[in-house]
Amino acid sequence: DGRVLQVNLSPGGVPKQPVERAWVGPLGLDGDAHHHSTVHGGPHRAVALLAIEAIERVQADGHPIEPGSVGENLTTSGIELARLAVGTRLAIGDDLVLELSAPANPCDVIKGSFREGKSGRISILTHPDDSRMYARVLADGEVRPGDPIRVLPPSADSQAEIHHLLDVLDGVDRDAWLAMWRAAAAVGYDVRILERGDAAAAACAELPGSVFNRAFGLRQIPIILPELLDLYRAARTTGWLVAGLDAPPFPGAVGERPVGVHVGDIATVPDATVEGLDIRPIEPGEATRWAELFVAGFGIEGPLAGAWLRFAPILAKARGYHQVIARQGGREVGAAAMFTRRRVAWLGAGTVLPEARGRGIQRALIAHRARAAETLGCRRVMATAELDDVSAANLTSMGIPRIWSRTHYRFDPAVD
Repeated sequence: DGRVLQVNLSPGGVPKQPVERAWVGPLGLDGDAHHHSTVHGGPHRAVALLAIEAIERVQADGHPIEPGSVGENLTTSGIELARLAVGTRLAIGDDLVLELSAPANPCDVIKGSFREGKSGRISILTHPDDSRMYARVLADGEVRPGDPIRVLPPSADSQAEIHHLLDVLDGVDRDAWLAMWRAAAAVGYDVRILERGDAAAAACAELPGSVFNRAFGLRQIPIILPELLDLYRAARTTGWLVAGLDAPPFPGAVGERPVGVHVGDIATVPDATVEGLDIRPIEPGEATRWAELFVAGFGIEGPLAGAWLRFAPILAKARGYHQVIARQGGREVGAAAMFTRRRVAWLGAGTVLPEARGRGIQRALIAHRARAAETLGCRRVMATAELDDVSAANLTSMGIPRIWSRTHYRFDPAVD
């Protein structure tokens, strides 16, 4: 148990200044703001906390840090916050309840509180006792200096660990899509790409459909919604906003094509072999052939099929992108891709030609990419698949279960 030492607010930037009281709601403290609202804030990073014990240790190393100077909303005493597990609840004062959601990564905004600007002194990776912590708000309430803090275990239905993991997975997923959008833009398509912290979106009227008109990031930073809608208005094309099944981004939004987010420990993905099946990375010059197999396997038609053939050679050169072709009996029967980032292997674009389905080839493609990613130092494997379809069943059978579900909310600027 501990106490609130100081409550800190600012209209943006640091230092945050002490106040006598503040109301705390789902998006944080009333009157508080951020200059970088696509990185800080949002429902999963509503409140930032830092223990005075950590501040004093950092001060002892000669850094000019003070309560509020690194942007924490609540400076606490009596609790080693950074040692608490994600999901731990903090009951503060009479009504307020917070749930620790993630460590807060240091950035250049707070470098003035450190000798030579070395804000990594409060990184969870290098100094695990001295990190700031983010929290989501489970119960609204007022907070004041001196309020008692009771440390409570995670609730039985807590999804804090899942959201903490999703923060990593969503970043990898987003980067994989950005690589594809940039490849299409590089060959001349008018792909309008928006990147704002945890959000990324693309709009392309030339390529209708959700693949090149999709937006990520609303789970973390719903504040980005107006900017996303303006992107599709300006491009005069329909967009699809990716968000949770129970989190429509605007009134009346209807979800389409719900998908599951699957993740597993890469070391536990079993091997899967098929007699006579040979899976190999593509050779130089085979990117277009890979795209032909991909288009055939997924039944892609029209402008989008042509686009894949055009930008495939560019995408094949993207950092972290890997492609394989499967052959059986001297015939090409499937194709798949993998994107590696942050020690996570994103499995995408896996398809088997219709005449070769039902032989276990998709599971073999999953296993092959998992083994390849393991040699690259990846620890987790992730993929998305439509709910309850064959791909989802194959992922689950290969030790990559679904941990989250999301859907695509259509926004048509011509009617909305």
